[in-house]
This record gives sequence, C-alpha cells and structure tokens, in this order.
Amino acid sequence: MNPELTRIWFRVAVFMTLGSAVLIPLQKPDTAEFVISVTSFIIGLAFLAALIVLARRANH
Repeated sequence: MNPELTRIWFRVAVFMTLGSAVLIPLQKPDTAEFVISVTSFIIGLAFLAALIVLARRANH
C-alpha cells in the first residue's frame, strides 16, 4: 500500500473518530444525533484498526 495514501486515510479516520468523540458528550442520549455520533465513532475506530492492520501487513 502506498505510504502517502495510507497517511491520508489515517488522517481522515482520526478526524472522523475525534470529531464524533467530541460530539458524543454534547448530545442528549435519547436523540438521533447521539446515535449517529456513536455510530460514527465506532466506524472510525474500525477504520483506524483496519488501516493499522493493512499498514503492518504491507511492512512485513
């Protein structure tokens, strides 16, 4: 995998994860916005994990 491309996607994943993590405490738990923020956070974490696994496989 191209290191430059990996770095770009890593930044996107970090932005998505941190952005949703900041919004979660600001939302009321019984709203749709809260559900979307939590879902975005989980997807961001999964995306980060997938990128880390792919980057480590490419280096070995």
